[in-house]
Amino acid sequence: MNASAYDFTATGQPRLQGKRALITGAGSGIGSAIAELFAREGADLVLLDLTAAPAKAVGERLMETTGRRVMAVGADVSSSTQVDAAFAEALDAFGGLDILINCAGVNVFGDPLQTSEQDWRRCLDTNLTGAWHCIRAALPSMLAASYGHIVNIASVHGHKIIPGAFPYPVAKHGLIGLTRSLGIEYAARGIRVNSISPGLIMTPAAERYFQSCPDPEAERRHQAELLPCKRIGRPEEVAYAALFLAGDEARFINATDVLIDGGRSQIYHD
Repeated sequence: MNASAYDFTATGQPRLQGKRALITGAGSGIGSAIAELFAREGADLVLLDLTAAPAKAVGERLMETTGRRVMAVGADVSSSTQVDAAFAEALDAFGGLDILINCAGVNVFGDPLQTSEQDWRRCLDTNLTGAWHCIRAALPSMLAASYGHIVNIASVHGHKIIPGAFPYPVAKHGLIGLTRSLGIEYAARGIRVNSISPGLIMTPAAERYFQSCPDPEAERRHQAELLPCKRIGRPEEVAYAALFLAGDEARFINATDVLIDGGRSQIYHD
């Protein structure tokens, strides 16, 4: 489909009608919110998580509520062998992919000199190399169709440095660099690559952090007060940005990153 062939007027159809999307990290948090929204907007889905069980639970619920075709696969994105096998299964079942959402990630925060080689590799292998494994597996079928939208879920840590968060920002800076590099590399061949950088979003990981604090509610209020909008973001707010970037309405947006942090990163200090 070339740009001139797309009708940008309202059609009354779901925005992803007929599209096939693979979403990593789909078993919870932002990934499952994206899966739910994409299914409501007409996409058939491949949901990938570290193990298939969480993705399967999300998929069964979405098939029941939306009637879309959904399959769940388990794979560790840090393993190219597992990723290649999962994508081969998905491509065989769906005949191709139109959209890839790289949402799988892991929080690794610490002191640089106390960061073990194992933690360094776990952070980079999942948050950066894992995204590359998935893109590399998706690209051949997208290039064959001269059509594909890729959205990487980066982080505000890819823009601003928070002390004590090493090496997570290293991986997320790299993911934004990967987004820009590949977006330019394949732009003339019908592939767009963009990223989203969420700030503090109320995911299960954020909830676990709050529950680890001596006074969870006080910490929750403190974090909300740091944000210009005075509230913490929600997974579905990231999902709507992913929906826009993954759809044909955003066909002239490429190799860029969208911050979703309530304006927090624009403050010099407080």
